[in-house]
This record gives sequence, C-alpha cells and structure tokens, in this order.
Amino acid sequence: MEIKNPVGWFEIYVDDIDKAKEFYQNVFQTELQALSNPGIDATPGLQMWSFPQDFSGFGASGAICKMEGVTPGGMGTLVYFSCEDCAVEEARVSEFGGKVMRTKLSLGDYGFMSMCQDPAGNMIGLHSMK
Repeated sequence: MEIKNPVGWFEIYVDDIDKAKEFYQNVFQTELQALSNPGIDATPGLQMWSFPQDFSGFGASGAICKMEGVTPGGMGTLVYFSCEDCAVEEARVSEFGGKVMRTKLSLGDYGFMSMCQDPAGNMIGLHSMK
C-alpha cells in the first residue's frame, strides 16, 4: 500500500479578499494567483487566489477564498504553513493586520510552531524545524 500525505488542498475563507491577499502575500513573501476554471467561474460570488504550488513536491497547496454565504473565523480546522524559521513570518503578522496568538514554541524533536489569526479571524499555524 502506497502511503500519501492526507491533505491535498486547503481553502481559507475570508470576507475581504483584497485585505487577505495583502496579508498572506506579505507575511509569506509570495505572490497569490487568481484561479479561474468553469466550476469557479460558474459559481456566483466565488473568488479564489492560490498559493504557489508544485504538484511534484512534498505538501499541499491551497487558496484564500471569498464566497457568498461562507463566513471566516473559528478553530474548526487549523492549517500549518511550512517555514524556514516560523519566527520570521510571525514577525510580519501584526504589521499586515493579523494577530499572533501563540509566539514561537518548541515542539522538541518536531520543530517549532506559532499560532496566528489572519485579518478575517481565521486561525493559522506556522511550523519550522529551526
């Protein structure tokens, strides 16, 4: 039996797509790209902006999304972003409208983590090995 990573995609719902793009692009120093396909384009009020992705590599990619009737926030699911040193991204969170909820914490052999909220109130995690 082939073992695969269980997560293939994630979506983070927001209420202000422009504010969310600014937050995620600046905190992670990356460029999000608008997603467009027949399913997305046929759904009124749906906007999706994808993180860079490499389908041949380790991990999962995903997108920030705005859709009528879907509200952000809460702690139902927590997505952890891989970082070289999570303290670097953590240091940018407040500057771009987010809130650090738990500063960098050692996980022993499992590395380090931080927990933050984006401007829409979504909880996200940051994980690094140093």
